[in-house]
Amino acid sequence: MHDQDRDNILFCVSSDLREIVFIIQSQSNTFHVRQAERQKADLLKQAHSLVEVSLEPGLGSMTFFSYNYSFGKNSSWIVFLEEETDVKMNTLAGVLATFDRNKEWFLGKHLHDEDSTIIHHYAFAENPSIFKYPDFSAGWALSIPLVVRLGNKVKQEPLKSDFTIDLKHEVALYIWDNGKGPNLTAVPELCTEPKDSPQALLCATTLSNHPTQCGKPVNKDDIFVAVKTCKKFHTERVPVIKKTWEKEALYLEYYSDYADPSIPTINLGVPNTERGHCGKTFAILQRFLSSAVPDTKWLVIVDDDTLINLPRLRALLGCYDPSEPVCLGERYGYGLSQGGYSYITGGGGMVFSREAVLQLLDSGCKCYSNDAPDDMVLGMCLNALNLPVTHSPLFHQARPEDYSKDFLAHQVPISFHKHWNIDPVAVFNKWLKEDFRSNASDGLNKRTKTEL
Repeated sequence: MHDQDRDNILFCVSSDLREIVFIIQSQSNTFHVRQAERQKADLLKQAHSLVEVSLEPGLGSMTFFSYNYSFGKNSSWIVFLEEETDVKMNTLAGVLATFDRNKEWFLGKHLHDEDSTIIHHYAFAENPSIFKYPDFSAGWALSIPLVVRLGNKVKQEPLKSDFTIDLKHEVALYIWDNGKGPNLTAVPELCTEPKDSPQALLCATTLSNHPTQCGKPVNKDDIFVAVKTCKKFHTERVPVIKKTWEKEALYLEYYSDYADPSIPTINLGVPNTERGHCGKTFAILQRFLSSAVPDTKWLVIVDDDTLINLPRLRALLGCYDPSEPVCLGERYGYGLSQGGYSYITGGGGMVFSREAVLQLLDSGCKCYSNDAPDDMVLGMCLNALNLPVTHSPLFHQARPEDYSKDFLAHQVPISFHKHWNIDPVAVFNKWLKEDFRSNASDGLNKRTKTEL
């Protein structure tokens, strides 16, 4: 449950001898720091009008429950917030006051799976909907007795999970502890409704209406798209890309083990492998910096079964500075509790600024074999360089049906992955197609999607 690429802003609010500790979960990136600071300022403005506020230094890189929780000795609750979570502090304090602070509580907005899913390791396969986990966007809270017990548990029993895929599900599993700990208690006042929605009147938390402080969407000629494919998928997967999102890419090349002029594909001289594709990916990175392709600010690497909305991606990239080493996508983790690393999972799309590619290749980072897992090797290299992996929940490694409906309901997604057991064109048309005549940034920001 450790997340080395998260920076966290922490402060305490005290009222009637009860204290709420807020932790804003942010990321090591100029845009995300700005978002978190905006949120902190809003909370402090509310707090100063209500109660005494004490500030604590940020936790920086953090392991859930295993930090020094001396700040919580006189506290009742720790409330975790995402950057896009708006809080009505008075309402939230009133909601928390209805729970006995001396007992163990795990509070949040329920999510559940309708079918067993790979992103949750097919947990509860016989009845997936029975297990509830929190929607982080609505905020979630732990009572201090539970925090203290979990902190002691982590010290005595180090975390053992190798892969971190969906933190909110894994946190809930760890707290539940095969029935030894509490289940998630649904709190209807923790909401993901837009702040100005009529449905949000009774909510203690909502999704922010504050416009993301971004520039205009980046231009089409700022992005170079690289599609990884192979000969056996030239007639099966490549036509899907051509029917759906290819037309939105000004610069795009297909990289294969076979040069097919009808597509066209480019043979990079790297043999196809059944898995990993590290050799091909690093050849793409090198080609991106060469004179063989246009000089662009951003590189997007996708699989041939990735479905993506490029106008939405262009709007998102308007939030980031390409002169910084930005590595963006859906973030997974490997061995994080044992000093491991985060990485961008490849299927949802990996986005790199030119500066990030330059630093990666200048470092001497390379594959240990052509079939090594490219996304994980890149994660190891970024970790060695101390470059952050920036997460966006708008990228998806799996299919829409692999995610909770309520989780997707407050998103305008950028990508999905896999054609398995679906009609990929129909999935694209339902989730990723839009009126390309409309402003892409309006499409991304509608329904207050600032969870970038």
